[in-house]
Amino acid sequence: MVAAVERSFLCPRCWERISILVDLSVEGEQRFVEDCEVCCHPIQFTVVATGGDLVDFSAEAADD
Repeated sequence: MVAAVERSFLCPRCWERISILVDLSVEGEQRFVEDCEVCCHPIQFTVVATGGDLVDFSAEAADD
């Protein structure tokens, strides 16, 4: 079983392509905030993993 996967996406603030390492060992929904490595604005991530598979992924602008 894969414990983590790299997911590429566009930053919702600066539109640069960046990537994040997603932990698939946590079952169900995860929500967390991390800063964009390019523009440093916060991004709200929602990740859903089931059985070690990435089921859903979203990255939205978070309030500064």
